[in-house]
Amino acid sequence: MASSNLQIETVVSFPFEENTYIAYLVDRSDCIVFDPGLEPQKIVELLDQKGLSPAALLCTHGHSDHIGGNRRLKERWPESPLVIGADDEEKLTNTVLNLSAPFGIEITSPPADKLVREGDNYEAAGIVLEVLEAPGHSRGHVVFVCRQTSPLHVFGGDVLFQGSIGRTDFPDGDFEQLRSHIHRKLFTLPDDTIVLPGHGPRTTIGQEKRGNPFVGAPAGYKP
Repeated sequence: MASSNLQIETVVSFPFEENTYIAYLVDRSDCIVFDPGLEPQKIVELLDQKGLSPAALLCTHGHSDHIGGNRRLKERWPESPLVIGADDEEKLTNTVLNLSAPFGIEITSPPADKLVREGDNYEAAGIVLEVLEAPGHSRGHVVFVCRQTSPLHVFGGDVLFQGSIGRTDFPDGDFEQLRSHIHRKLFTLPDDTIVLPGHGPRTTIGQEKRGNPFVGAPAGYKP
């Protein structure tokens, strides 16, 4: 599949400027929604504007800013399966684990319809995604790799950012674990692979290998 056939829209939700991605093929009216954020009405409005309906709701991890829109979207499209990494399932309904309770707002999600693990392939809306487990920011964090496109696309959540990485100071965070998974699973992808992060602008694997001060060459990374 040429990358031009894969269309990706971005909805930014405040207050954490979290990126929700809507991915769809040009000849289809169904789509995948990645990480429904805290302003779900924005997502619904864009889907209606584009004439799209979600074939699946995929969560890279269970922190509240990435699951805050799940309930609203499931209410509108109840047939759309909610998918998350198996080790982050509990965060969907536990306000302490999903970090909403510490902010004084209790956010919960409907339960998962499907759990995924390392090596699974998940297909919806004509898009095939490989699941890679990448804990360190969150214990059950997964990333979704689309190998159909050229270049590849990674829906990466809060693992690797442009010039940064996901926080590791949460209760189940671990910097060494995160760095190891970035090196072994992301930095082994082609340099032109496009990374769509949970916050901030998109980047590429090559750019982060060369310049990321936390896990790239400036931090001692050598291929």
